[in-house]
Amino acid sequence: MEENEARFIGRQKVAHLASADGTAAPHVVPICFVLEAGIIYTAIDAKPKRVDARGLRRVRNILENPQVALVFDRYVEDWGRIGYVMVMGRGTLTEDENERLMAERALRDKYPQYHEMLPVGCPVIRITPSRVVSWGNLDPDDKVAPGHTSSSS
Repeated sequence: MEENEARFIGRQKVAHLASADGTAAPHVVPICFVLEAGIIYTAIDAKPKRVDARGLRRVRNILENPQVALVFDRYVEDWGRIGYVMVMGRGTLTEDENERLMAERALRDKYPQYHEMLPVGCPVIRITPSRVVSWGNLDPDDKVAPGHTSSSS
C-alpha cells in the first residue's frame, strides 16, 4: 500500500466491506474501521442486530471464504476531488488477545461512540491486504487540485 493510499484510508470514517460465501454470493456492508501497521480492523459492535456476532453474514462469509474487498471512497460535486482506494485481501477473526485489544483501543480512539458501543472482548475482523488499487484525487479534503475550486458541503 502506497503512503498516499494509507493516508486517504486513514482520513475516511466509513468503508464498504464486500464478502462472499462459498457459492460466491456477494454481501456488502458499511463498516467503521482502523488502519494499523498496514492491517485493517473492524469490530462487531453493540448496535442492535438480529443475530449474535458469529451469525452475521459478513462473519459467516469470512469463516467460509476469507477473500474480501474494501472500498474507501470520497464523492464531492467537484469531480476533480473524487477518489477511491480498493483493498483486496484476507479476512480473519482476530484470535490474538493483545492484537484484539489494540484494535479495540484504536477503534475507540477514532470513534467516540465506541466508548459505549464497543464491548470489551467483542469479535474483531482483521483484514490483511494482498492488493491495493486506487484512482482519482487522494489529497486531503483541504487541498484542492489545480484548476478546481473548493465547495462547501
